[in-house]
Amino acid sequence: MAAILTPATTGPHSTRLALPIAKPKLPLQRTHLVRCVHRPEISPFFHGAVGANRADWQSACAILSSKVATASQHHQQTPQHHEAGDDTNHSLVPVVNGQSPAAAALDLVPVQLPQPLTIADLSPAPKHGSHLRVAYQGVPGAYSEAAAAKAYPNCDAIPCDQFEAAFQAVELWVADRAVLPVENSLGGSIHRNYDLLLRHRLHIVGEVQLPVHHCLLALPGVRKEQLTRVISHPQALSQCEHTLTAMGLNVAREAFDDTAGAAEYVALNGLQDTAAIASARAAELYGMQVLADGIQDDSGNVTRFVMLAREPIVPRVDRPFKTSIVFAAHDSEGTSVLFKVLSAFAFRDIGLTKIESRPHRQRPIRLEDETSSGGGGGAAGTAKHFEYTFYVDFQASLAERRAQNALAEVQEFTSFLRVLGSYPMDMTPWSITSSSSSSSSSSPGSQQ
Repeated sequence: MAAILTPATTGPHSTRLALPIAKPKLPLQRTHLVRCVHRPEISPFFHGAVGANRADWQSACAILSSKVATASQHHQQTPQHHEAGDDTNHSLVPVVNGQSPAAAALDLVPVQLPQPLTIADLSPAPKHGSHLRVAYQGVPGAYSEAAAAKAYPNCDAIPCDQFEAAFQAVELWVADRAVLPVENSLGGSIHRNYDLLLRHRLHIVGEVQLPVHHCLLALPGVRKEQLTRVISHPQALSQCEHTLTAMGLNVAREAFDDTAGAAEYVALNGLQDTAAIASARAAELYGMQVLADGIQDDSGNVTRFVMLAREPIVPRVDRPFKTSIVFAAHDSEGTSVLFKVLSAFAFRDIGLTKIESRPHRQRPIRLEDETSSGGGGGAAGTAKHFEYTFYVDFQASLAERRAQNALAEVQEFTSFLRVLGSYPMDMTPWSITSSSSSSSSSSPGSQQ
């Protein structure tokens, strides 16, 4: 939308001012835009003059722009309607192309053009772990929050009340990543998240392993003898069962949504007779005291978390990678396909770190007609077999040819195959502290 000075049809050297027309729905502003197009053969302002060069043309445009601005300012200061016989002096307003001052001003239709994008307007993708919004399940002080901080140290952690909410937060661009647990060394797999991995279209872009250190928390001033119940997540209660009994706490144990949520509940309600099993950070956040530290029955209590994103990362071969897949067998082969799949990896010397089976959600039961053996006509029956989807983690990158060939062979045996992600393995060294052993500090895994 530019104003162009073009030759008029009334004379050989006349010019007319073509101004942009504003769209009806755009708000009007008192701004005027005048742009000129250089035509060397005709001077854009003076009648009968010929522009010798581009410098003359630029000067003429500057003069025209300044006079148009003067005309607009004078038009705003003078009344729109004049009484008959009004001889107000308009000599300060220039005459453009022989038109009256009012007409020249009224022809300047105000427009609002969209502002051009700048570098600040273009928000690039944040670097790995830098100013990311990371969703996790639970409340501040949960172990998932600690895992998110370990995976992305400079992130803004976003608590979610459910695992499903964390998945949707990434899909709806509320969060950039999600850090969710998939298995615990004592409690096993978190089946809910495996089902959600198949239901949602997010990609695994990394993993992080976090040692779990449970503490017994209570309100300040409360003694263990005053406790009548202990609340926490069901897995936390089971992981501390023997230690609580050894401490003489024969109290009721009630399940709660998460560990940090249990500590928050005790603090907000001022429960003097209730303790919570949670992290030491939860005690700091909710103003509780630690009655006992490290109450887990097994010191080797580790939870594995995966990092999820909307887009996958590019697999590489310069560091150890892990790939996660999910597949379902053909209807006719059933679970016998699992042996063929494992052979495809074994022949290529690819190690498997995880195999998880879940009932097929669309068709959990497979019916198969069978005839009993023996003699003449036997009685026919119908066998009912469970159909499964299999989750497999193997130690190889999709950038490796052997991994590509293995998946190509697996695809021949399956009716459904999906790569959940190919991502770097968590190689962060950490040590397990145990009250009964002091040799862990000299173990290879604890050396920095």
